[in-house]
Amino acid sequence: MSDMNRRDLLKGSLATGVALVGSAALPALPAKLAARPRAGTPLDRTLFEVAKRELDKAGDAIWRRDIVGICDYGVHSAQRRFYLVNLRLEEVQAFHVSHGSGSDRNHDGWLDSYSNEEGSHASSRGAYVTWEWYQGRYGTSVRLGGLEPTNEAALRRYIVMHRAAYAEPSHLQRWGKMGRSQGCFVFGTDDFRHVLLNLSGGRLLYTDSLGIQEDGAMLSREQQLALNKPNLQMLTPDNPSAMQRYVPGAF
Repeated sequence: MSDMNRRDLLKGSLATGVALVGSAALPALPAKLAARPRAGTPLDRTLFEVAKRELDKAGDAIWRRDIVGICDYGVHSAQRRFYLVNLRLEEVQAFHVSHGSGSDRNHDGWLDSYSNEEGSHASSRGAYVTWEWYQGRYGTSVRLGGLEPTNEAALRRYIVMHRAAYAEPSHLQRWGKMGRSQGCFVFGTDDFRHVLLNLSGGRLLYTDSLGIQEDGAMLSREQQLALNKPNLQMLTPDNPSAMQRYVPGAF
């Protein structure tokens, strides 16, 4: 697909999303934003820098530039790793989110790899534009458009944001990790309500294995494993069935 056709497709889909969201367009942000919020934790400041950097890279593919979603798959699924970065209010909110089963085949809660292939059931890294709401298998969901070669198949793969039982706090409390999706960004009901209202309708969602810590540092997966291994005791059945081991969200 050419850049021009992709741009036309993004704009056409967004028009439907804006009508469904039903909110008036917000006033434009200043042309230049500070590199970090005036307040907040070191983690917040790092997220603010990532959000501004990725907005600049995405350019006019993003219509609403007030809030950016950042999904940090460089940390374990037991941690809050999906962030709503509000550039206007200079604040950050954190939520739990699932990753794809094809990215975590041994189901230990760590994302091991990415894929943009149809049928891979894996998560894809890169920048997305959020599109319209629609009613799907899991109720209200948000379509996504991939903006990079690493995720341009998002529409064909039906990669969306939605809620599911395997992402609820009760699942996390029982198993010590989130259930797995088929590549979608999946949340518990309460968390999804916040994401739905704040991130749909032409905003940026960026995902990568950033490994951001409370002090703002970015660690590799190996560093994360070494740091968190004593605190991440996985709760698993004594004799997990094939379904429990391999079916997304089964446990």
